[in-house]
Amino acid sequence: MDEIDIKLLKLIQDGIQIIPEPFGLIAEELKLSETQVIERLNEMIKDGVIRRFGASIGHRAIGITANAMCTWNVPDDKVEEVGAIMAGFPEVTHCYERPRYPDWKYNLFTMVHAYSREECEKIAKEISLATGIKDYSILFSEREFKKTGVRL
Repeated sequence: MDEIDIKLLKLIQDGIQIIPEPFGLIAEELKLSETQVIERLNEMIKDGVIRRFGASIGHRAIGITANAMCTWNVPDDKVEEVGAIMAGFPEVTHCYERPRYPDWKYNLFTMVHAYSREECEKIAKEISLATGIKDYSILFSEREFKKTGVRL
């Protein structure tokens, strides 16, 4: 990475504008062409400097205030199959396996976002019906402490 890459990362770290040519504005600031900006970003993605470049929606800002971590007790030999079904639900934003502990039997976790607690519960019930997994628990978020990425 050179000085221009660092400036580029600082310019995009808080998001890019939603306009027809957002990289054009960044290019002007850096005195580069839009193509050069995109090439640099692609290179940083390829090199692993940037792990993810995508949209992030502030769900609370658009009224989605019910957030639930659904924890599932899935037979170990069914985790891949069941996880794929769960991840296919549009309301599920995260789906991942975690180890079991002596005092915690759940090994598959899904994050569900909805407009109400009742809707989260309904979605969890639908996931349960679709997968046949009846042993689950729903943990609701009470408040959000931080939602930012890494900063330079």
